Amino acid sequence: MTEAVRAAQSAEPVGPRGRAPDGSGVRERSFTWADPLETAGFGAGLSGMEFFAAMADGRVPAPPIMQTLDFSGFTYVEGRVSVRLTPQEFHYNPLGSVHGGVFAALLDTVCGCAVHTRLPAGVFYTSLDLSVKFLRPVSIETGTVTAEGSVVHLGRRTALADARIFDAHGKVYATATSSCLIMRPE
Repeated sequence: MTEAVRAAQSAEPVGPRGRAPDGSGVRERSFTWADPLETAGFGAGLSGMEFFAAMADGRVPAPPIMQTLDFSGFTYVEGRVSVRLTPQEFHYNPLGSVHGGVFAALLDTVCGCAVHTRLPAGVFYTSLDLSVKFLRPVSIETGTVTAEGSVVHLGRRTALADARIFDAHGKVYATATSSCLIMRPE
């Protein structure tokens, strides 16, 4: 074990919230999720809009990433999707703000799902790239933010979507563009 690892393991917890009631500084979080392969199998015969309708009315569970990162408020119309995030400590980076990877996952979710709303049954997508611009930090004090993604272009083989994360007052915290590969049956 290196000296740096020993020092990190023995270091006092730091952060804006202080120590846990038992004095340990440790928090705990648990959650459950449904089998993602069952969700994928259910969606195979549905258009994107039908799939999200089934998710909205409970016939198909949300994908595990929604529970893992505590995304909520999924709404959709053809070509546009929004998802909310209420920042929590478990989203934080070592500097005391929401980790950029959480934002990237949120932006990737709304971009990809926006594309999915435009796809017929049997046609799928996967992200090819995601370019994120972080404009300002988000913390618990920011309150709930919303990510909204929309389709810019849908072609036979690729799609382009863009997204932004904003607060209740419309202040933008991050933007993204994403290219998606469209996978059609052969």
